[in-house]
Amino acid sequence: MATAAQEMAELSRPLVWFWEFVKNELTPYPGRAELVARIVVAATIVMIVTMTFRIPFGAVGAVFTFLISRESQRATVNSATATVIAFGLATVYVLVGGTFALGYPPLRVLWIMGTFFIMFYGISVIANYAAAIAFGLLIVFTIPLWDMHIPVELKVEGTLWALLQMAIGCAVTLFVEAVFAAFRGGNELLRAIVERLSTVEALLKSYSAGEPVDERTEKTFTRLATVGTSRLRRIVRTSDRSLYYAEQMSTVVVLVGRLVDIASNLTYLTIQLDDLERKRIRNLAESIAGIRSDFLNGRQPTPIEFSSESDASHVVPLLGEMETTVSLMSQVFSGSDGSAVHLPLPSSEPPSRLFVADALSNPEHLKFALRGALAASLCYIIYTAVAWPGISVSLLICMVTALSTIGASRQKQLLSITGAIAGGVVLGIGAQIFILPYLDSITGFTLLFIGATSIGAWLYTSSSRFSNFGYQLMLAFFFINLGDFKVQTSLTLARDRVIGILLGLFMMWLIFDQLWGAPAVVAMQNAFTSSLRQLAQLAGGSLSKDLTVRIERTYSLRETINANLDKVRALADAVLFEFGPRRQENLLLRERILAWQTKLRAIFVMETTWLKYRVQLPGFELPDSLREAQLEFDDSLAKTLDSMANRIESGPSGEKQNFENALERLELKLRDCCSNETSATRLAQLQTFQSLSRRLGSLTAALDNEI
Repeated sequence: MATAAQEMAELSRPLVWFWEFVKNELTPYPGRAELVARIVVAATIVMIVTMTFRIPFGAVGAVFTFLISRESQRATVNSATATVIAFGLATVYVLVGGTFALGYPPLRVLWIMGTFFIMFYGISVIANYAAAIAFGLLIVFTIPLWDMHIPVELKVEGTLWALLQMAIGCAVTLFVEAVFAAFRGGNELLRAIVERLSTVEALLKSYSAGEPVDERTEKTFTRLATVGTSRLRRIVRTSDRSLYYAEQMSTVVVLVGRLVDIASNLTYLTIQLDDLERKRIRNLAESIAGIRSDFLNGRQPTPIEFSSESDASHVVPLLGEMETTVSLMSQVFSGSDGSAVHLPLPSSEPPSRLFVADALSNPEHLKFALRGALAASLCYIIYTAVAWPGISVSLLICMVTALSTIGASRQKQLLSITGAIAGGVVLGIGAQIFILPYLDSITGFTLLFIGATSIGAWLYTSSSRFSNFGYQLMLAFFFINLGDFKVQTSLTLARDRVIGILLGLFMMWLIFDQLWGAPAVVAMQNAFTSSLRQLAQLAGGSLSKDLTVRIERTYSLRETINANLDKVRALADAVLFEFGPRRQENLLLRERILAWQTKLRAIFVMETTWLKYRVQLPGFELPDSLREAQLEFDDSLAKTLDSMANRIESGPSGEKQNFENALERLELKLRDCCSNETSATRLAQLQTFQSLSRRLGSLTAALDNEI
């Protein structure tokens, strides 16, 4: 693709690309100013309460105003509740374990290292993000406290103060969210999706009318393409809706993001269209308008099929791919049993769980825990050996960096280091030298705090590719300026905090990136092939006679696949930050995998509906005469998906699966069943199954041919 090649050429110029990237990350998007205001108000209230009542560990409460989910009021309540529970459990653990290991240094060192392992393992396997953060934060805050040569009573008191500070942060955040919620309406996820669809629609209408694309539309495309869909994926991930809803909306988010990426390439072209192509573009714009209208009105989009003549276009080479993406978007909800996309769809899934589905079966969780525990243990040994407790903040940095390092993220390590320097040196020490000596009241410090927090919050609300910079910036600022109940003008504390932050980042870089690290493109490819193999297991796994066991097994696999597919997209963002002699090759592989992932996402959603027929859920029963053909199709589908994974890992090898033959035999059997069926209800059910099998089969065959 010419446009893809042009984009790769731009990405190959690091400074030019990075400058454009930063500009677009800082560009406002709908709802950003409100989100920043909510964060700043909550953090400022926590600061004032901390300073007024002289409550220790002020940085804890301020940090939680950034970390608690704000995707919806209900999600915020759930996040805060999980935080309080996890923090309470961590408090009990520290009090009991710390008291048990007190007075015997070798036992204490072993307990601390074991605690680090438990903490990082929890970060990797605890399904609730807020709970994982809360458990780890109390541990890293109180371990240095329990190392001090002070009475045990003071150690217990300090631990409880940390618990209180966290509770204050949660309570203030909930209060601020409740106030803002009274003035906010609508579904944020759907608003963002509709904005992207409207922008693509406006572009296509300009082309179909023969009018030039206006500058505002071009800038919007640049912003949306650069920012990506990480914020939307986070909204879906933190939603408390059903797994089936999350799978569907995750697929819609991926497809909408792909549509924006493809359409943004058109803005670089000078296009001369004939009447036939104008008609095609007009039809595509109308189809997008229909999907947008369905989303706004809470309806499931009607399946859209484009004519076969639209397979190729010499003038608009990307038009066929856009039509395919829109067609897939309209098919995501086909065969679902809900009536509105903004409501959780009824399903026979078990309730949400505390741990992720593969907590005990995936060795990556164990590797992650070992790496994190090693990094934190090295930090602990270093600051203890040199008797420099002021740099114990390195433990916290190891933990918060790990929260965004699951998988691979060299670029986040770079952003963490630069963010820590900016927050510690520029904002922290800079304020201590040039501003704080001239402040003599809480009012002046509050104005400084609001200004610094606003900067950090604006950066934090960027996409996941840049938000870590803002988070580390504010982390450094909070630890320097909320350590004492006064305006902090001594540079000693700031020096210790900055050195501790850099020590923690260095250890995470050393352990995660140098000893066990892998390029993001390699991790992305591995995650994609893993998704293919897991989807093959879902398609061809043996069926238990116990319906509950069937549902539990499929639920577990679906949860793992969904997380893996999200991981692929997150790693795709990381690839853009990695430079080297193979950068062009890596960017092309990234583009190819992202194109494949759009189809794989759609296959995944269709297969979740297909499984209801396979396990014979009520309302999805099939005649016994179809069972053999369906099982043969499932077996062929599983082998085809495994074959795709093999080709990605080791190149073209072996014979290709005869997937089309199994699909044809299933189609023949379906025709026989439909022709012999006398019940109108059963006939409609068979026709729905037939439509689903055709879409699933054609999409799998297309992906197989591409790979």
